[in-house]
Amino acid sequence: MDLGIAGRRAIVCASNRGLGRACAEALAAAGCEVVINGLDATRLEETARQIADKTGAKIIPVAGDVSDPRIQKALLAACPEPDILVNNNGGPPRKDFREIDREAMAKGVVQNMITPIELIQATVDGMAERGFGRIVNITSMSVKMPIEGLDLSSGARAGLTAFLAGVCRTVAGKGVTINNILPGKMDTDRLRGGFERAVEQTGRSMEEIRAAQAAEIPAGRFGTAEEFGQTCAFLCSVHAGYITGQNILLDGGLYPAAF
Repeated sequence: MDLGIAGRRAIVCASNRGLGRACAEALAAAGCEVVINGLDATRLEETARQIADKTGAKIIPVAGDVSDPRIQKALLAACPEPDILVNNNGGPPRKDFREIDREAMAKGVVQNMITPIELIQATVDGMAERGFGRIVNITSMSVKMPIEGLDLSSGARAGLTAFLAGVCRTVAGKGVTINNILPGKMDTDRLRGGFERAVEQTGRSMEEIRAAQAAEIPAGRFGTAEEFGQTCAFLCSVHAGYITGQNILLDGGLYPAAF
């Protein structure tokens, strides 16, 4: 399918690896010029080269923590008039809520709620003036389905979801959509980190942990970064202009609900 976004300009935050990188690759393959971002400058340069070689697209790396206002300015300097913004950021580590102090709570809210809102504030009016904009926020299935130890991440991302539920409707008539993708158990480094923690806690093998968790998913497997990226690209396409304010679950059916 031609997504109709060739020549569009995109910013994809935290896109050095995993789901963010997959989104950047899918947008580049659709013909977008993409600004990518990550903490490791060396790895980011290599990621940019690999995506450019694979897709032929122009890829611009901007290294640094996207929660840092200086890095946000650098992203916008590299792409002053983005048509597409994909908000993504690392989440707080798994931890019992009793162990989370005030400083950690504030950091978690900045990472997963305030930072994406700041970037939307900086870009949404320009998108509306130009008559086209696609904003996709990578949140988590935990917004709908609690996951033990991810309470801070879930709370901050749920706050972002509620905040934008009203905002998205103020720009829908100007060709701008705002949607959220909620990944379930995707085969990424973060998921594998959870397996390692489970191995330490239970003494079971990595293979047993993987098999047991995959068996909990109706699809019988973990999601891939590639299919996640393609879903993001579709939401950024000309075909998705009537989809806004939605929470798209990519979880293989793990969240058991009709609505």
